[in-house]
Amino acid sequence: MLLEEIYHALATQPPAPRITDSEEIKKKYKYWRRRVMYSLFVGYALFYFCRKNISIALPALSSDLGYSNTQLGILGSLLYVTYGIGSFVNGIIADRANPRYFMAVGLFLSALMNIFFGMSSALWALAIFWGINGYVQAMGFPPCARLLANWYSVSERGFTWSIWHISHQVGGAVIAILAGYLIQHYGWRSSFYVPAALCIVTGFFLWNRLRDTPPSMGLPNIAEFRNDIELNKDGTEVTDEPETVRQILFHRVLNNHYIWMIGLMNMFLYIVRFGAFDWATKFLVEQKGSQIAKAGIVVSLLEIAGIAGPIIGGLISDRWTKGRRGPICCVGFIFSVIGLVIFYVNPAGRPVVDGIAIAMIGFWIYIPQFLQGVFAADFASRKAASSAIGLTRIFGYAGASLSGVGTGWFLDHYGWAGGFGYWIGAGCAAALIAGLLWNATPTTHRHKNNK
Repeated sequence: MLLEEIYHALATQPPAPRITDSEEIKKKYKYWRRRVMYSLFVGYALFYFCRKNISIALPALSSDLGYSNTQLGILGSLLYVTYGIGSFVNGIIADRANPRYFMAVGLFLSALMNIFFGMSSALWALAIFWGINGYVQAMGFPPCARLLANWYSVSERGFTWSIWHISHQVGGAVIAILAGYLIQHYGWRSSFYVPAALCIVTGFFLWNRLRDTPPSMGLPNIAEFRNDIELNKDGTEVTDEPETVRQILFHRVLNNHYIWMIGLMNMFLYIVRFGAFDWATKFLVEQKGSQIAKAGIVVSLLEIAGIAGPIIGGLISDRWTKGRRGPICCVGFIFSVIGLVIFYVNPAGRPVVDGIAIAMIGFWIYIPQFLQGVFAADFASRKAASSAIGLTRIFGYAGASLSGVGTGWFLDHYGWAGGFGYWIGAGCAAALIAGLLWNATPTTHRHKNNK
C-alpha cells in the first residue's frame, strides 16, 4: 500500500479540467513558464555543487590520502559510468514521472552521498559513495528536459534551452571558486559538507516551486499554445495521448539513427569537456606552480566563458542555420581543440594566457554540449525528450568515464603530453561526426500557419 501511494505521488499528473478563458491561459502560461525556468536554473546549478566539487579537491585529496592519478581517475570514472546508466534509466522514468518530486529527491540523495564521501578515507568507501552519487545526480537532467520540452516549443527551443543551460556554467564556476576557498582554509572535506547543506535547502525550494506539464494545470499543450505543431516521422501530428514505454523507447528513440550519431558525438565531446575541467586544476598546480585557490579561479573561467557559447549557438541554430545543429557543433569542436593546444604549450608564469585558453575551451565546447540535447529532443519530439537525451547521455558519460581513468592512465604512462593528446584526438573525432551531421535538419515540426 505504501509503495503504491509513493508511486502515485511521484507519477506524472493527469490532465486537469481545461481552462477556457484565453486571457487566463496567456497569463498562467507567462507566469508558469517564468517560474519553471528560474526553478530549473537554480536547481540544476546546485546539482553541480555536489558533482564538480571533486574536480577542485583532487590535488588536496591526493596529497592527504596518497592516491595515484589512476586511482583518482577511477573515482571520476565510476561517477560517469553510474551517471550514464542513470541518465538512460531515469530518462525513461522521467517521461512518466512528476518532475517536481523527481528532481528534488535526486538533489536530497546527492547531498547525502557528498556527506558520506566527506566522512570517508578508504578508496573503496570513496568509490561506493561517489558511484551512488553518479546515479542520483542523473535524476537532475531528465526532469529538466521533460519540463523544458513541455513548456517551450520546438521553434524557440534553441534559445530558451540555452538560457537554462547557463545553470551548468554558473554552478560549475561558483563551486570551483567556493571549493578552492574552502579547501585552502578548512580542508578538502569541507568542500563536500558545505555544498551538501546548500543542496538540501535547494531541494526544498524545488519541491515548493516546480509543477508538472501544462495540461496537468488545465492549460493547452505548448504546441497548441504556440501554434507550433510537432510532427511524427510519418507526418502525423504529435498528440497528448499517452504512449507506452515501449512505444516511446522503440518508435521514437532506438529506431532513430540520428540519435545514435548524436550519442557517439557526445561520447567524444565528454572526453574533452571533463578532461579539461576535471584535470586543469591539477595541471596548473603541478606543471605551472599555481596555488590551488588561484587555479580554481582560472578553471572557473571555463564555465564563465561557457555562459555565452550556448546562447549564441542556440540563436544561430534557430535563426541562421534553420534548425541545423551540425554546423555550429563542428565549429565548436575545432576551436575547442585550438584552445587545448594553447593551454598546453603556454609556459608557466603567464596565467593570463592560461585564462584566455581555458575561456576559449569553455566558450566553444559548451556550444555542442548544449546543442546535443536540443538535437536529440528535435528528432524524438517532446513525448520522448527525456528518453532520447538519456540515451545520448549514456554515450556522453561513457566518454566521461574514459576521460577519468583514461586521462589518469595516460598521465601515469606518458605525462601531460599524453593526457592532452588524448583530449585533442577526441575533439577531432567529435568534429568529424558533427561534420557528418552538417545537413541534418529536424522534420518533426512546422508552424500552423504553414500547414
